[in-house]
Amino acid sequence: MIELSWHAGLDESQAAEVRALAAAAEGVDGTAPLGEHVLMHLADDAMAHLLAVDGGALRGVAQLDAAEGVAELVVHPEHRRAGLGRRIVEEALTRSGGTLRVWAHGQHPGAVALAARLGFAPVRELWQMRRSLLAPLPEPQLPEGVRLRAFVPGQDDEEFLRVNNAAFDWHPEQGGWDSSQLRLREAEAWFDPAGFLLAVDESDRLLGFHWTKVHGGTEPIGEVYVLGVDPAARGMRLGAALTVAGLHHLRERGLHDVLLYVEADNAPAVRLYSGLGFTRWQADVLYRR
Repeated sequence: MIELSWHAGLDESQAAEVRALAAAAEGVDGTAPLGEHVLMHLADDAMAHLLAVDGGALRGVAQLDAAEGVAELVVHPEHRRAGLGRRIVEEALTRSGGTLRVWAHGQHPGAVALAARLGFAPVRELWQMRRSLLAPLPEPQLPEGVRLRAFVPGQDDEEFLRVNNAAFDWHPEQGGWDSSQLRLREAEAWFDPAGFLLAVDESDRLLGFHWTKVHGGTEPIGEVYVLGVDPAARGMRLGAALTVAGLHHLRERGLHDVLLYVEADNAPAVRLYSGLGFTRWQADVLYRR
């Protein structure tokens, strides 16, 4: 009998089980079932973690951000189609007070069907776009007086946060950052300041940035992790120049492909990336009830 129980921050053993379950699901589905934010906050007691356990073995998990009313969940591939996903969602609904938003990464058919059965409707779509780094790349065209350099931890933190929060004041995950969000990512194994490119003016004031990321594994792939331009620097065409500069950096690291995430309704960004050879690969959808 599978038992469901809520927990605050998970200990390292529990967190390792969650990562292993997520990896098993990704191996079957071809898509990571839990977002980076979830995996970074497994030990966070501000989050509510629902564990579905049978005989000491983890069969499913959900993380609920009660403050935002957002959840993500995954069921082990060998224990699907037995009603566990529905039980987990209903528990999260009860815990959240009846109003809930849930991410479905990659629009997995089972998640889409479950959302429909439980009365959830899509409210947001996040596209993953991809491009080959083996295809020709233009050279970055920087405005006069603008140069690129690498991010220096401890020196550039405040300027990065200023520009990031100005550029993404509308964004539910990327906006409103403080130093804790930056520190959390700097502690990740993938963090490399050499791939965190800053566009600065002659006084070294930050105008924009392209933070790249490399996903390891048997087939490593690069990512346009975050690309932001200070609203005061709009009109300088820094977005295209920074994107191309980051793609060159990733190619120089020996990578063959690159991905990025963009809001499906962000027409200017989709147009920019499409013009640079990116095409839609899959979509993550946020459902609400």
